[in-house]
Amino acid sequence: MVEKLAEQLVNLTIKQVNELAEILKKKYGIKPNVFQSLQINSNKNKDQENEKKQKNIFDIILKSSGSSKLSVVKLVKEITGKGLKESKDLVDNIPNTIKESVSKEEANILKEKFENIGAQIELK
Repeated sequence: MVEKLAEQLVNLTIKQVNELAEILKKKYGIKPNVFQSLQINSNKNKDQENEKKQKNIFDIILKSSGSSKLSVVKLVKEITGKGLKESKDLVDNIPNTIKESVSKEEANILKEKFENIGAQIELK
């Protein structure tokens, strides 16, 4: 019974923790510092999850076009869907963000494509 109660307490949402804290305070005069710790830990866990998610999203930044500038311009045009002039401007003004908020898998694929034609890419 106590183990089930503990499991239920651990799985409470922040709203439920606040409601429980208020009930304990009003009805029983208990100031539940333990629940504040649970709320803080819950917030920390959410922050850690957000950090993990953010590390899976990258911006692709062109650092150098290498020796084959024309190939890089063509690849930038293909990836971004921009026109030839806009793509050339991106390549001419290095460092420049080529694509934002891409998945880790897509970022690695694009990085490999750029590196195969001699460009240098940074993932942020």
